Amino acid sequence: MIEPIPEFRTGEKVRRSGSSPNRQSSDGSPELQRLFCASFNQDTTSLAVGGKNGYRLFSLSSVDRMDCIHQGVESPDVCVAERLFSSSLMVVVSRSTPFRMNIYHFKKGTEICNYSYSNNILAVKLNRQRLVVCLEEALYIHNIKDMKLLKSLLNTPPNPKGLCALSVNHSNSYLAYPGSFTAGEITLYDAVNLNEVTVISAHASHVAAISFNASGTSLATASEKGTVIRVFSVPDGDKLFEFRRGMKRYVSISSLSFSADAQFLCASSNTETVHIFRLEHHRPSQESPSWSGYMGKMFSAASTYLPSQVSDMMHQDRAFATVRLGAAGMKNISALSMIQKVPRLLVASLDGHLYIYNVDPQEGGDCPLVKKHRRQGFQNDPVHTDPRKRLKSLYSAARLYESADEGPAASELEVGSPSYAATVATSRNQDSPSSSSLTGYSEDGGAKRGELIPEHEFADGPLRLDDEQEFPPVSFRDT
Repeated sequence: MIEPIPEFRTGEKVRRSGSSPNRQSSDGSPELQRLFCASFNQDTTSLAVGGKNGYRLFSLSSVDRMDCIHQGVESPDVCVAERLFSSSLMVVVSRSTPFRMNIYHFKKGTEICNYSYSNNILAVKLNRQRLVVCLEEALYIHNIKDMKLLKSLLNTPPNPKGLCALSVNHSNSYLAYPGSFTAGEITLYDAVNLNEVTVISAHASHVAAISFNASGTSLATASEKGTVIRVFSVPDGDKLFEFRRGMKRYVSISSLSFSADAQFLCASSNTETVHIFRLEHHRPSQESPSWSGYMGKMFSAASTYLPSQVSDMMHQDRAFATVRLGAAGMKNISALSMIQKVPRLLVASLDGHLYIYNVDPQEGGDCPLVKKHRRQGFQNDPVHTDPRKRLKSLYSAARLYESADEGPAASELEVGSPSYAATVATSRNQDSPSSSSLTGYSEDGGAKRGELIPEHEFADGPLRLDDEQEFPPVSFRDT
């Protein structure tokens, strides 16, 4: 069995300094670098973006401002940047070493560990129990408390986009991925008990996007055609809802995201429209019969005699609310969140903009844009090729986004950044560099397959993720 090669560094510090000065081009405007990746954390309280000179982490607690929580330049060309809830744990993958995953405690400026794999890392998903690394034809499940490898799912069907989803709920910690060679099928896997649960026949064509709700009881899917979005129950796999995004053209769905209460689902694509669907079952009306009601019943009865494709289309719900972006073609991700006690839709684009819209949960319709944030960009800070020198070059930025109104931005980021999968599809030597475990890592932490280390074993540990009593990802002992 091919296993990742771990390298643990205990106590290796990253020096922090003040904000790097803004570099300017010949015309006086900031020199901007395009983004390689963008991701919201599990509860949509922060946004992580990665680019040529590292990654940035921004707070999403306010509409009017975006404060930079952290700026990391220990790894250049960041194509994966994932944060664990509101903790200080950051998972980073660089295009320069796309087969290696680095895990940092950014508040302490410490690299916790790094793992090397047999191929390029396409995605990393994490919750409070598990960390899942997705390669094109394999998935690796780690215990997040000590980063022990619990399960290797090898020889999975080709997954060049790194498509997978991990539920954030600790009671329903499920993993979903295209685990069948049959187009449109999704494998549902229990990430705690480490066993396959079921296979869901979601679509007739290949799946393009999947996402769990916060409780891990529903799974949303979209096909490569992008016309139909379905929601299934977990773990049964029964179809709960079916929505039609459009009919005129096929699109590429880039993200699906539930609201925290699982009442709404948003879908963004490579078009200029973001759709929001309401997850509710229609109840029979108790009002007196009307002409519209009569016609509705007549069409419903007639649909039983029509071909299945036409009948399904007649029963599919349409979007409850929509958002019109300024342009199409640029990859973006969307999320539904409550900011300052108001429902919002967030759209982060790889051209460096974050759009914030108000959502009317009662009426729906067109969502008004209330704020547009423009990133100043990754200035051309020096990026060292030596890992040890990179670890000494971590900056703490103040704020890298400017706020802008609905009007056009004065300075845009470079358009045309590569797709998420393409950012890690770089050539490399097939022989992964070997790395040895260093002293100080506790191998007798007590983790077994499918079990979690008791909290008391970490109570007196030297490393905590943050001040919110999050458990640390590894256990250390004095040497």
